[in-house]
Amino acid sequence: MSLKPSPSRVALEAAQAATRLARQVAVALGDLDLSPSQYRLLLFLSEGNAAASAVAGRLAVSRPSVTALADGLERRGLLQRKSDPADRRKVAHELTEAGREALAAADAAVAERFTRIASHLEDDQTDQAMDGLALWNEALNRYRTAMETQQ
Repeated sequence: MSLKPSPSRVALEAAQAATRLARQVAVALGDLDLSPSQYRLLLFLSEGNAAASAVAGRLAVSRPSVTALADGLERRGLLQRKSDPADRRKVAHELTEAGREALAAADAAVAERFTRIASHLEDDQTDQAMDGLALWNEALNRYRTAMETQQ
C-alpha cells in the first residue's frame, strides 16, 4: 500500500490562506452584487470575447453554468452575446462598456479589501504578502498556458 506524501506545512498553510482569501473576495464583491463566479467570467472576457465552450473550459465549469452566469450578466448589461456571421450557431460573449466598468469597480474593491487585511502586517510583510499573491497569479497564468498547450 503506497501512501501519498503529506503536504508540507507551508503548502498546507498556503492552501488554507487561499481558501480564506477566496471568501474575502466574495465579501468584497458583495456590495457590487457580483459573485466570485461572475467576477471570474468578467475577468476572462476582459481578455477578449469567447464562445461558451471556451469559457466553460477556462473557468472549469459546465456550459449550463456559463449560460446561467452569462444570462445574469447580460440582463444587467455587463456582457453581450454576438452571433458569428460565418456560423450563426456560434455565439461569442463579450464585455460591454458597463461590464468593463463593473470589472474595474470589482478589481478596486478586492484590492482595497486585500490591502486593508494586509495592513495588519509589518510594512515589509505587507509587500511580501502582496508580492506572493502576484507571484501566484503568474504561476496560475503559466499553468493555464501549459494546460492549453497540452490539449
